[in-house]
Amino acid sequence: MQSDTFKAALLGLATGDALGVPVEFMSRETLRKNPVTGMRAFGTHQVPAGTFSDDASLSFCLAEALCHDIRLLAIAENFVKWYYQNYWTARGQVFDIGISTREAIQRLAQGHNPLSAGNTGENTNGNGSLMRILPLLFAIQQKTEAERFGLCRSVSAITHGHIRSVIACHYYLEFARELCIHGDKYRAYRQLQQTIPQFLAEQDINPAETALFSRLLQGNIYELPEEAIQSSGYVLHTLEASVWCLLCSDTYSDAVLKAVNLGSDSDTTAAVTGGIAGILYGSQAIPEEWLTQLARRNDIEKLAARLAGKYENSQ
Repeated sequence: MQSDTFKAALLGLATGDALGVPVEFMSRETLRKNPVTGMRAFGTHQVPAGTFSDDASLSFCLAEALCHDIRLLAIAENFVKWYYQNYWTARGQVFDIGISTREAIQRLAQGHNPLSAGNTGENTNGNGSLMRILPLLFAIQQKTEAERFGLCRSVSAITHGHIRSVIACHYYLEFARELCIHGDKYRAYRQLQQTIPQFLAEQDINPAETALFSRLLQGNIYELPEEAIQSSGYVLHTLEASVWCLLCSDTYSDAVLKAVNLGSDSDTTAAVTGGIAGILYGSQAIPEEWLTQLARRNDIEKLAARLAGKYENSQ
């Protein structure tokens, strides 16, 4: 894995997040009339242009912990530092935190075991673990699929413990891993249709849960019209939308702008899309005009370099 991949993933995620923050919760219809084409200031959360939200912040908290090792307690401690001490915030302020994530971090602060801190109810399958899971890819890339799934499950469970969130995170990391190996988004999509269903069946996971992912695991999601793609905060919607945006575009810019302009949970959809688009196209594909406005760009690049120093040669 090349060192640029680490930088591209983190910058790609943060840039997508920052593009979506000013228009979060806006409807698709509203954005069709005034689509996002670059960094905007203020808007929904009244923050300067280039401000990333909890999506990128928690990803960076995870990445910081992984610079040392895969220790759930260290990851959890970083999440608590973010929530209570503004650690890895864009501009010294926490905003836009999801309910399940907030409740889990409050439990962590009270001393709960990270493995049991996250909600496990079916109605708590927001996108809060999917949005921050990408850095885990670098620490698990050379492990077996069973090992990758187990670690993904543990890191997701810190805030989101239901198996649906875990499967979404696993699919996303497997997709990103395929992009790192082969650099072909359609090959990655097809490969996962072959491997994921069989693997989940071997894990004795309820087939009804696997069936919920049928639009990704069967057929061609990229043939669906935009009207068939939802962009709410539900984890499955975010995963489907991010894969659809990547497969239905040809550049980093097109992918993340397509994600932002789907509306609703625009920052998270664009962050999740931006992470894999960064891996696919490389950091040079992210417009410099956007990067110059991105909060803490230098800090993000230094973090990526530390990750690369730890995992670049673990092949």
